[in-house]
Amino acid sequence: MKAFLYSGTTPDFIRDTTQNAIAKRLAEAFEAHFRYKPSPAEFQSWQNSLRCFSDVLREGDLMSQGIFLEYQLPLSSKRIDAMVTGRGGSRDRAIIVELKQWTACEHGSGEDLLKTWVGGSRRDVLHPSVQANQYRRYLEDMHGAFQGDDDRVLLEACAYLHNYTPKVDDPLLDERSSAVRKLAPVFTSGEMSGLARHISERLGQGDGERVLSRIAESRYRPAKKLLANVSKVINEEPEFVLLDEQQVVFSQIVATVKSALKDTRKHVFLVHGGPGTGKSVLALNLLGALSGKGYNAQHATGSKAFTATLQKIVGREASRQFRYFNNFGQAQPNDVDVLLCDEAHRIRATSNHRFTRKELWSDRPQIQEIMDAARVSVFFVDDQQIVRPNEIGSSSLIREAAATNGYVLHERWLETQFRCAGSEGFVNWVDNTLGIRRTANVLFDQSQESFEFGIVDSPEALDELIREKSREGHSARLVAGYCWPWSKKLDADGSLMADVRIGTFERPWNARPDMTGLPRGVPKADYWAYDPTGIDQVGCIYTAQGFEFDYVGVIWGRDLRYQSGDGWCGDRMVSQDTTVKRSKDRFLELVKNTYRVLLSRGMKGCYVYFEDSETEKFFRSRTENLESEPAVLPSLEIGGRASLPVQPLDARPFQVIRQREVRPWENAVPLLDLKVAAGDFSDAQLLEQEAVEWVSLPDHIRIAPGYFVARVSGESMNRRVPNGSWVLFSSDMRGTKQGRMVLAERHALGDPEHSGRYTLKIYDAQKLETDDGPEYQQILLRPESSDPSYRPFELNLDDDERPAIVAWVVTVLV
Repeated sequence: MKAFLYSGTTPDFIRDTTQNAIAKRLAEAFEAHFRYKPSPAEFQSWQNSLRCFSDVLREGDLMSQGIFLEYQLPLSSKRIDAMVTGRGGSRDRAIIVELKQWTACEHGSGEDLLKTWVGGSRRDVLHPSVQANQYRRYLEDMHGAFQGDDDRVLLEACAYLHNYTPKVDDPLLDERSSAVRKLAPVFTSGEMSGLARHISERLGQGDGERVLSRIAESRYRPAKKLLANVSKVINEEPEFVLLDEQQVVFSQIVATVKSALKDTRKHVFLVHGGPGTGKSVLALNLLGALSGKGYNAQHATGSKAFTATLQKIVGREASRQFRYFNNFGQAQPNDVDVLLCDEAHRIRATSNHRFTRKELWSDRPQIQEIMDAARVSVFFVDDQQIVRPNEIGSSSLIREAAATNGYVLHERWLETQFRCAGSEGFVNWVDNTLGIRRTANVLFDQSQESFEFGIVDSPEALDELIREKSREGHSARLVAGYCWPWSKKLDADGSLMADVRIGTFERPWNARPDMTGLPRGVPKADYWAYDPTGIDQVGCIYTAQGFEFDYVGVIWGRDLRYQSGDGWCGDRMVSQDTTVKRSKDRFLELVKNTYRVLLSRGMKGCYVYFEDSETEKFFRSRTENLESEPAVLPSLEIGGRASLPVQPLDARPFQVIRQREVRPWENAVPLLDLKVAAGDFSDAQLLEQEAVEWVSLPDHIRIAPGYFVARVSGESMNRRVPNGSWVLFSSDMRGTKQGRMVLAERHALGDPEHSGRYTLKIYDAQKLETDDGPEYQQILLRPESSDPSYRPFELNLDDDERPAIVAWVVTVLV
């Protein structure tokens, strides 16, 4: 299968363009390759942009070079517009050229982004230099022709915006993009000669057809430095150590890979394991070890959140080896030495998805695409973790596919429990209690288990308990069954909608994967499990599956209830999961699996709030020696009646950095005494570096300008911030304040905590709908305290002496 839609010499390309045939040739190749026709807009872009680019080649008299058009990146749907090949400086060379029809742009909403008219609307897109340079780096990492030292094809990149006339202070040429524009220059409408000269200086010695063939005949293969980096990242991670049968299976797979490359037969490993048996750890160890030995090993999942988080953890150099199950439809047979399929129960029937054009739909099974792509495929499976009807990656499916193709099948089992405090009893008890499988663990006896399990009486208590665990330094998250709507849009004030509502309890779900314009302090859906601010949202099954935390709090909705006489019952009317609701006879099975997954996310403990009292009663009947409610340390704020003992100074969750080593807001943030803090925090330049102590933050927190640490005291926020806590604040007040914990500088407030100058409260803007749209009716600073004597107070918008909101809480450090 060709990786390009067009290849030829530059004279061929110029002739096809002059005869107005190039777009037609590309369209025919496109339809033959993808089985559907290109869009009219794409056809038009080929006509316009390629005609302009042929003028560049003619201008530079570049008649002995080669050219690819629409070159597809390995294991990706992305295509390079053009790549010109030739010789220069006695070396084989190639230049990527990204072609744009832009006429104007403006600054985008994030780093490396510009906003321009694309696809019928103004959208954020990558700066052309960034895009071209990323394609260059990708090919150098993943394509054999561009790897090695002395003999590799030297690759460069640039962008040509043939309709673009820059204006004064144009965002395209802004200083912020100067570094990447040196790596991948931008040429605009008046610079045709400059682009021709740029290409000629690098490819002027011709011989382009030979270099073209060399690239076309080379195979996809990760660079040795990339494989070494994957190996280094994983092998240096102490949490990735293997034990017992994990090591046995590891050794067996490595040995099979060594022999399989000399064998004409393909091999398939089917590795069974329940929650917490170390399937993911084993998969990552195999990726590291095999990459270190020079094998082309790839890790794949069906979870965007899981794969994206792994990519973020290992960094750019290693992230190329982490992919999705639907990435292998265009792979050539045996492109990959070893394909490690984690969470393989999430394999779909085909790689079609909701964004797949109807003409592109394929009947080829996804399991077949995966097995075809690799010499050795390894599937890590838990049949009881299938939570959607379109997930079909069962053990039987994998066995049948291996048998049908005549591949050698190896089955292995992982039994040892590494999650749930090593308690096989807890997982077995959950399975037995849910009726998923019969086990000997009818009762969970807390006195006999190191794993903490508890049932709480309210969602507020559950939320407080999970936050307390987080403040103690544990990873902790709140999750829930899919029983509440999941809003597609932000609230009117730009915050996430508080969709999960139980009585007075209100919390938002984690952000939807396709949601844009998220307020500061709200992680993308992919990073909810990894980002510290994820604790402020409730996770759903699709963002929690595949992850583990020290402690998990589960809100058990009414979609799965236990009823005396009837046993377990699934209620479609309560479920908000449209796909699962349509599963008919499988609904009960899938919601059982969902709660099984949620309950087993904790390594040290799990706490549950049941909406349905009869379900809670049944669960309690299957336990012994549970506390009536887990002990929670009292919690919270700044200024006021400090009745709780304050932590000793030696318990501070940070280290003071010596002044000569301080790099402000790079390796340290200021430690402020709010009793004496004065001035406008929002202007970080006003802080004299030597006037305050500067401290480091925990490794998992990425420092941002405007961050500072301060200690708080008082009880008016003790459900969120314990008295005496050290808190990380941000003085960057862009984005919504709604629902955030904010730091207000008090002037003349009717606040019972009147002794200090600052107060910490929840910002609550209440709106009144009018004929002219929403208007602010009142803004409250609201406490969250176990002491009912604390009351909200209102900000008078007409009062010149109203308090200034100077910062918001990023996280409570301890």
